[in-house]
Amino acid sequence: MTHRGVFGHASVRALDAIGERLARLGRGSAAVDRTLYALSQAGNHSAVWHGINLADATVGAWLVGATGGDARRRRRNAVRRSLVLGAEQVTVNGVVKTWFRRARPSTVEDHPHDLRSPRTSSFPSGHASAAACSATMLSADLGAAPLWWVLAAGVAWSRVHVGAHHTTDVAAGAAIGRTVGRLATTVWPPR
Repeated sequence: MTHRGVFGHASVRALDAIGERLARLGRGSAAVDRTLYALSQAGNHSAVWHGINLADATVGAWLVGATGGDARRRRRNAVRRSLVLGAEQVTVNGVVKTWFRRARPSTVEDHPHDLRSPRTSSFPSGHASAAACSATMLSADLGAAPLWWVLAAGVAWSRVHVGAHHTTDVAAGAAIGRTVGRLATTVWPPR
């Protein structure tokens, strides 16, 4: 089956249609649009995740009262997360996307806020893969899993809301990111 055939499969089309109907419910609401466009922007180049890692490396130890070896471990773990995330994004956005030629959705014609227009394949979502990878590793390193997963879900869903991805692109990206995050945590565990 060709990639076009896979994306044209009834179950894929049905999931994408459900996601699009849900996204339409929030479109046009100033607060929802503002929030989700901001999350989409924050996910560009994994900025939100690298920013969290930078904050953890620079002030995280101080905030929790870690000193000496604990502070160094915290910094090393933050650097580790960003290195893994960088490798994950090169793989997803630079390699995996070249295997697929899926057109981006054309459901949102008038964007209420600025939106970077990606030129790569819609499948899979790099924002969703980075979000799931980061949430997995942050949860393992720092705890507070609900916080990271709510943020990850917001970044991932924002891509459907702004019309940059189909729902199945986001689901596949999240599955890839979760797998990479778990593998990285196993192979290169936090100290």
